[in-house]
Amino acid sequence: MSQRDYYEVLGVAKDASADEIKSAYKKMAIKYHPDRNPGDAEAESKFKEAAEAYDVLRDPEKRQRYDQFGPEGVKGMGGFNAEMDMNDIFSMFGDMFSGFGGFGGFSGFGGGRQQRRPRYKGRDMRLAVELDLNEVVNGTTKKFKLKKDVTCQHCHGSGSADGKTDTCPTCHGSGSILKTQQSLFGMVQTQSVCPNCHGEGTVIKNKCSHCRGEGIVTGEEIVEIKFPAGLAKGMVLNNQGKGGAGKHQGANGDLQIIIKEKKHPELVRDGNNIVYNLLLSVPDATLGCDVEVPTVDGKAKIHIKPGTQPGSVLRLKGKGIPEVQGYSGDIGDEVINVSVYIPETLSSDEKQAMVKMNNSDNFKPSTSLKEKLFKQFRSYFNA
Repeated sequence: MSQRDYYEVLGVAKDASADEIKSAYKKMAIKYHPDRNPGDAEAESKFKEAAEAYDVLRDPEKRQRYDQFGPEGVKGMGGFNAEMDMNDIFSMFGDMFSGFGGFGGFSGFGGGRQQRRPRYKGRDMRLAVELDLNEVVNGTTKKFKLKKDVTCQHCHGSGSADGKTDTCPTCHGSGSILKTQQSLFGMVQTQSVCPNCHGEGTVIKNKCSHCRGEGIVTGEEIVEIKFPAGLAKGMVLNNQGKGGAGKHQGANGDLQIIIKEKKHPELVRDGNNIVYNLLLSVPDATLGCDVEVPTVDGKAKIHIKPGTQPGSVLRLKGKGIPEVQGYSGDIGDEVINVSVYIPETLSSDEKQAMVKMNNSDNFKPSTSLKEKLFKQFRSYFNA
């Protein structure tokens, strides 16, 4: 991922419209296109950087996450990645350059670029997975049986019954058709995908009867997915190559895992912290006690000091949720919010005992305590 700001890369404002972003990218792609800059490594780097920025800013969902979280926010959402070569970029955005030679080809510069053979990438798939709190904290690995396109075993994905292909008679093996036509600016040459072979340059003479020449059939496959610790609801894990198989031995599609979270019966997630509401009796809060509280990994014993007030907050350090792919220190806490139960009904003896305690100065809040509680109350509303 580029370390530069994507808006800066394309030279647009942060509130730029989709059309402005598209226009800016097209200008940069033309400027740094490899046919215009043969052998120029810096131009190629800028060409790739512009494609990376455009891939994020053209997508409303990716753009929103980028604006909020930066480059880390769009990780795992598919699309551009650092492993892509120039042909992959032409495949993603080549339709923008029609009129300049097809898939990124500029036949007037550098002697022209031959139409690349198409990669029939398989279909991307989406799967919603619900994780419980323990799996979120510790990470997990799960296996899923998916119904999807798989490679035809009879023709090994080629689509040909005998493994033989013929040169396409329409494009003569180039995979593309060149057309020259008159325009206001003179003769313009355009390049388009061959309609007969769809850019492959070859045609199948004897199609496989099992896949009808596609190279793929509907089947099932068990995939294993690793879920790192710290995931949150709404995050998307992109697993390259786990989707449907591509036609004619093309690359597999991707599998996008949408994260959901299962509610815990006692604990609540708050960012990277885990919150537990501890309900004490009046005597326990007054006299102090030792209690057990639930954690993701079991029970933990804590000490309640005498005179603990309702609304007090205790913490178990490091008992929360780690950052995704974070360091060992980037772990939240378990926050224990103390509540005190006030009984609704009392026996006559209990009432007399309460009246007696109420007459004691020890059971009446001091001025300093009132001021402290009021400051906490005010800060809550001013936060």
